[in-house]
Amino acid sequence: MKNIKVVQHKKAWFSISLAIIIAGLIFTFINGGLNYGIDFTGGTTIQAHIGKNFDISTVRELISKYDSEAIITYAGNEKEDVIIRTKVELDDASRKEILDSFVSELDITTSSINFETIGPAIGNELRRQAILSLVLANIGILIYISFRFEWRFGLASVIALIHDVTVMIIIFGVMRIPVNSSFIAAILTIVGYSINNSIVIFDRIRENLKSAKKIDKVQLVDESINQTFARSINTSLTTLLSIVVLYVLGVPAVKDFALPLIVGIVAGTYSSIFIAGPLWIILSSKLKTRSAH
Repeated sequence: MKNIKVVQHKKAWFSISLAIIIAGLIFTFINGGLNYGIDFTGGTTIQAHIGKNFDISTVRELISKYDSEAIITYAGNEKEDVIIRTKVELDDASRKEILDSFVSELDITTSSINFETIGPAIGNELRRQAILSLVLANIGILIYISFRFEWRFGLASVIALIHDVTVMIIIFGVMRIPVNSSFIAAILTIVGYSINNSIVIFDRIRENLKSAKKIDKVQLVDESINQTFARSINTSLTTLLSIVVLYVLGVPAVKDFALPLIVGIVAGTYSSIFIAGPLWIILSSKLKTRSAH
């Protein structure tokens, strides 16, 4: 395989990422921002044991008069349960109407249906915890990479991670996919996956720095990336294949977790190869210039 001049074309790689992020943010803004799920906005969860196979479209028809955008999924080993998540906080009258319609249309008892209300305060607390988790994860990674390598490697890694998280968020904003607790779990998973790819490349850069007699950092980074390129792509493809199968064959609840993983793996692989290394070169050059002055 011909060597890829990653650092030489860093402006092109940065421009691609910047164009995607800017376009995504614009479309997300036009669409009204992120589509927060019930975990963040509050609402009502309904779980009903049907006790037999049923058509989910029947349930959607019954619930659509209260919330046409309610998320309805199968549950249980035999798919004999249904879970309905609506952003509408149902009052007592609405709950009674839903109970009556389920009993008459699906031939079940009232004891088979449970309602649970999630208040906005819980949603706001979950949002704060999600942001705090992400911030702490990035700080921890910055400290770890700086201790194991040097602070410039750590800063480049964190910027690459911010790139990955931003791409994931704008994909959800553009496609209007509900942002819920599984999305937050997926983000933290991708942060760990992406930093692993970056560490492999940075470790090779460090090894090559030790053995290089005359240091040309641009050539050294390009060689390091090319030496680990096949490993990064193969690892990402095998992981991506399993997640895609999970998304295609999984139930809706699983798909909500698998989709951000698919986007994150692609973005993480791209940033590890084309963003992190060139960023380290830029940070090293600026530090060298300031030292010279």
